[in-house]
Amino acid sequence: QVQLVESGGGLVQAGGSLRLSCAASGRTFSNYHVAWFRQAPGKERDFVAVISGSGGSTSYADSVKGRFTISRDNAKNTLYLQMNSLKPEDTAVYYCAADSRAMWQGPFRGDYWGQGTQVTVSS
Repeated sequence: QVQLVESGGGLVQAGGSLRLSCAASGRTFSNYHVAWFRQAPGKERDFVAVISGSGGSTSYADSVKGRFTISRDNAKNTLYLQMNSLKPEDTAVYYCAADSRAMWQGPFRGDYWGQGTQVTVSS
């Protein structure tokens, strides 16, 4: 029902900023709540942030709270992750994923996934 493509990853020094984008195509974007996940080498895929279909509700992992901001522009069918004060520990492949529900009513359901974009933070 929806396809997701991440972009915006790259190499940045600690303390710097980066903005990731996730372009969606397919069924009406606002019908989905969407999330960012990340996976560092040799580690599990971890939750980063989630936003409701309307953009009115957000939630963040403790590790990124206060530094990252998730947002969406439904007119452009795009999800964003603004990352500030980046740390080497933020180095990972970042994925966007969509849940077919407009608002979470339980654990996030990754019905659709993007291909991922690499973020590398140097110390």
